[in-house]
Amino acid sequence: MIYKESMSLMEKLEILSDAAKYDVACTSSGTDRKGDGSGIGNSITAGICHSFSGDGRCISLLKVLYTNECVFDCKYCVNRASNDVVRASFTPEEISRLTIEFYRRNYIEGLFLSSGVKDSPDATMEELIRSAEILRNQYHFQGYIHLKAIPGASPELICRAGYLADRMSVNLELPTAEGLKKLAPHKSRQTILRPMKQIQTVCEENKRELTVYRHAPEFVPAGQSTQMIIGAVGESDFQIVSTAEALYRKFSLKRVFYSAFVAVNEDKDLPVLPQGPPLLREHRLYQADWLLRFYGFRAEELLTEEHPNFNLFLDPKCDWAISHLQYFPVEINKADYRTLLRVPGIGEKSARRIVGARRHHSLDFPELKKIGVVLKRAVYFITCNGRQMYPIKLEEDYIVKNILESGKRPFSSSEITYRQLSLFDDDKMIMDRNEVLSGGI
Repeated sequence: MIYKESMSLMEKLEILSDAAKYDVACTSSGTDRKGDGSGIGNSITAGICHSFSGDGRCISLLKVLYTNECVFDCKYCVNRASNDVVRASFTPEEISRLTIEFYRRNYIEGLFLSSGVKDSPDATMEELIRSAEILRNQYHFQGYIHLKAIPGASPELICRAGYLADRMSVNLELPTAEGLKKLAPHKSRQTILRPMKQIQTVCEENKRELTVYRHAPEFVPAGQSTQMIIGAVGESDFQIVSTAEALYRKFSLKRVFYSAFVAVNEDKDLPVLPQGPPLLREHRLYQADWLLRFYGFRAEELLTEEHPNFNLFLDPKCDWAISHLQYFPVEINKADYRTLLRVPGIGEKSARRIVGARRHHSLDFPELKKIGVVLKRAVYFITCNGRQMYPIKLEEDYIVKNILESGKRPFSSSEITYRQLSLFDDDKMIMDRNEVLSGGI
């Protein structure tokens, strides 16, 4: 490890904000809390992301590590104990003061605080809690705070942190226990899942308590999330999606984030990726995750042991539809809401609009376009009043050929850059990146 005897606050900020760039679990706050006049700030459900929203609003967090010192030696991590990188650590007073000063200047809307494991999990968790306590009690900050739960920390510390944070997260790290044992032998699936279960259990108990005592303190009101590194071991997409589905079901997670493996270390156990990180694979997993959470799909419907990986040229919903042509075409004026959701090119909003509009009259293709249906995909799978938009063969090869020819080419890894977005990044650069990464269901 490399230590500097003295370091300014801005030097620490530069090192520790850059060290946080591989943690992608920044998300919308998920909780509403109005300022009560006794403190500073509030939290809005749809706000607080380290990104740009669909309507162009910049919503950002101070996303930073408390320390990049770490006693663990995970092979995929730039901050692993055996790496010679410059080490830095905040004090609770420094990170809390930095957060409140950035907030007062309208640079940020909240704090995303993660950390390496310095000395021990309990010692690190104590310092994260102390940072949040200063923000809440000394500065009376009522804005958004996302804290990382340190695997291995005592249940008492996890509980204390939960009453200070709006959201907490425990990184699963890798999709399989075998992968974790190979690349992060100092960690175990048990120490990761234990705090996840505790957060879920206390959240449920707290919700019941709030129904009786309305002014009781809230425990992690925005729930919890996690992150998995994709492509570091030989896991299939089926294994990844099945793991995500189990996490949603067993731990009531709000989000599972997927982070394409970036080679920051040289190690015989790490894959060589000459084409760069598997971004398109990550993109398909996010689309599949959306189908699990909002469209009623199950992991075994999207993939199987015989067909374990997604088609990189087709989004998962379209790939599923082409593999299940026996369910199509769907009659727009008769199909129920759940059936409509399974049609490529029809999302949640357009499905609701279809159900609402057809109560008054039959719909045709021009009206579907106005409603928001993406006809260039949906047209192969639907009829209006028993008619197709134009003669179409309900054949797999025909549909795939036409969809691929009408769509844009897949983006490649060389088109994406990998640096942490700063608080002062150029707007056009961020919007261009989001346009490349975006894709519809």
